[in-house]
Amino acid sequence: MNATTASGRKQPLLYRLPVISHFRTSVGLQRGMLVTGLVLAVLFLLTAALAPIIAPYGFAQLSDASGTFPAQQPPSPAHIWGTTVSGYDVFSRVIWGAQTAFVVIVVAVVMSIFLGVALGLLSGYFGGWLDRTLVVIADAIYAFPSLLLAIVMSIVINHGQSSFWGGIVACSISISVVFVPQYFRVIRAETIRLKAEPYVESAKVVGASSIRIMGRHIFKNATRTLPLIFTLNASEAILTLAGLGFLGFGIEPSSAAEWGYDLNKAIADASSGIWWTGVYPGTAIVLTVLGLTLVGESMNDLNDPRLRGRKKAGSKKAPAAPATQAAPEAESSSS
Repeated sequence: MNATTASGRKQPLLYRLPVISHFRTSVGLQRGMLVTGLVLAVLFLLTAALAPIIAPYGFAQLSDASGTFPAQQPPSPAHIWGTTVSGYDVFSRVIWGAQTAFVVIVVAVVMSIFLGVALGLLSGYFGGWLDRTLVVIADAIYAFPSLLLAIVMSIVINHGQSSFWGGIVACSISISVVFVPQYFRVIRAETIRLKAEPYVESAKVVGASSIRIMGRHIFKNATRTLPLIFTLNASEAILTLAGLGFLGFGIEPSSAAEWGYDLNKAIADASSGIWWTGVYPGTAIVLTVLGLTLVGESMNDLNDPRLRGRKKAGSKKAPAAPATQAAPEAESSSS
């Protein structure tokens, strides 16, 4: 989307923000997908931010003034989504799990962006042996299955000890290692393209330093696709975090609530007809990943002119030119 209107006047900054600009250009099914994704993503963010207010109990609370919580209790007024085999309140665990997922996403994606962008700029701009070395390392990391690599990194980092921030940092670093090659590839390709542009060559001629060229001329243009990659990687980070927790390499339940761990503990309950311990954490994962994926895919479609929806025919259609009377006049003059 262009930053200027048809009259040549620059649009306000609010209209040029990534999500808002995409919403303004979307129509039809694309707008429906984007709005649905935004609603689910905003619901996830609000749940994470208001978890202390929404959740009736703590994520590791096992009792209150009335006594100890019963294990595997079906949904009731005291526990609207029931309790787990350990006696945790399912509703509270799901709400607090949104906060854990949000913190992990922010830390993991910020770390990935920082390393991926920095390495991509250096590799694409300077080239040579540095570029070849970084490309080989990125390809080697990218060749490994992402979940397996995250498991290995989690074992190396936390050594089986997972306090709240220790588990958050361990999971974030594990996920960051998986995401860095993606940002590296995108930024490197854009840097290689941009450094051949005339304005970069002009900056070199006037004696601008490499740091200034990368910071002022290349960085801004090479990172325009980062909001799109962020939304797609955020959903993948939730799945990776859930996978680590499901396999027992995530955060301990006494340190933080985590959806993947709760799903792991719900496996044995499913065969006994106890459905509430697994349905609600699983639904939370599905809806959150669905929302972030819809936002990312909608932004991807709207960034591609070949996939972008057009306005309805006739909304801005130019009026047809009136039929000329040249032919009848010619016939009358010939007669």
